Amino acid sequence: MKDPRGYSRRTMLRDSAVGFGQLALCGMLSRAAADESDTGSDALRFLASKQPHFAPRARRLIFLFMKGGPSHVDTFEFKPRLQRDDGKPLPFAKPRVQFAPTNNLLRSPWKFHQYGESGSWVSQLFPHLAGCVDDLCMLHGVHGTNAAHGGALLKLHTGSDNFVRPSMGAWVSYGLGTENENLPAFVTICPTLAHGGVKNWGSAFLPAWCQGTPLGVASQPASSATVKYATNHRFPRRLQRIQLDLLRDVNRQHLHETGPNAILESRIALFELAFRMQTEIPQIQDISDEPSSVRRQYGLDEKITADFGLQCLLARRFAERGVRFIQVTHSDSKVQWDQHSDLKQGHEKNALEVDKPIAGLLADLKARGLLEDTLVLWGGEFGRTPTAQGSNGRDHNPYGFTMWMAGAGVRPGFHYGATDEYGFYARDDKLHIHDVHATLLHILGIDHEQLTYRYAGRDFRLTDVSGSVAHEILS
Repeated sequence: MKDPRGYSRRTMLRDSAVGFGQLALCGMLSRAAADESDTGSDALRFLASKQPHFAPRARRLIFLFMKGGPSHVDTFEFKPRLQRDDGKPLPFAKPRVQFAPTNNLLRSPWKFHQYGESGSWVSQLFPHLAGCVDDLCMLHGVHGTNAAHGGALLKLHTGSDNFVRPSMGAWVSYGLGTENENLPAFVTICPTLAHGGVKNWGSAFLPAWCQGTPLGVASQPASSATVKYATNHRFPRRLQRIQLDLLRDVNRQHLHETGPNAILESRIALFELAFRMQTEIPQIQDISDEPSSVRRQYGLDEKITADFGLQCLLARRFAERGVRFIQVTHSDSKVQWDQHSDLKQGHEKNALEVDKPIAGLLADLKARGLLEDTLVLWGGEFGRTPTAQGSNGRDHNPYGFTMWMAGAGVRPGFHYGATDEYGFYARDDKLHIHDVHATLLHILGIDHEQLTYRYAGRDFRLTDVSGSVAHEILS
């Protein structure tokens, strides 16, 4: 089509092609310069609370991680046909990839009963949590892609089972910041050092300030866990302040001479954070102000529940002080939830350790009004097979298992999805791990497709190139 003045669009584009290229190049360079400059300034302002993409249902998340893989068919997903067909062969094909061979079907050794107005089925393993079922949103169709602990842990925590990627806590930190400038946005309490270890709470290529701050490790009791070097007994605060000011001035001069440096900016900011944490962390860990009724509620007065109960209590104390993402890990070096044998003995020990503390945490959050804007996520890296390994164990099962959410944004007493009649494969309303990530980010007010970070020539996100929000579970 020709312009009335006799100058076609094609001629105009041909004659000014070089000019358009120059305009595009200038635009790209100015944007890159702005991004680089912003990276430095963001590193100094990273503790500031950031605006979500849309109105959030939750302001923070507590992840109760059950390392090893609790059995969904023995906890929260009752399978009558599994009970009926105990000892019979599985009537359909097992997965092509299995962690280890399994035999015939194995019934659950625990009885299930219905609880609450929702009529939710819960096994005898969780008598205290059974009283909370009307606050829980059960996700029965979760599935992953890796049958080994290492790959499955990384998939759950980072969205990838074969590459080093930022953890979901790091993504939440990057997207939202923290509500307390004296604390990090992401705290992990007694994390495991196995099966991916620090990568499960690391920041990978995101800025260093996004990574989780560990409070102890799984191999030590929670009562002795602390943030390393949170207190300085050698120098008074006044002298530390003088040292930090001098270090900041030296680094600022270096930045002035060399230009923006995101790594150095982050390091300066982290020095400042470490200094401020000295006043806040000891206060959070000092639970002497907690009444005896709260201590009993978390099971601190009983040896079997005291350790995990303290972790859950600390999670609440971090949550009410503005930490965005708090992870609590139940793990030990012997049993965990990984019962390839002695299913009854192992799961009973584990459930006894966590049942009362988790119920106490939910009740405490609810009583304080914190459950209204706190999302609680419970689960392991996978479930267990309904078929027996040996005579009395269950193998890893990433093909279908149960997680649950509670609190802000989710429908209480609701059940979403299901595995098949025996509990081997996710069947109805399936939720891949990427879907779980997309959903929890949505509840926090983040569009998982917009929360991206450019690295090595491409944009990355927690959900990679997939993930869908399970809108059906939202209240």
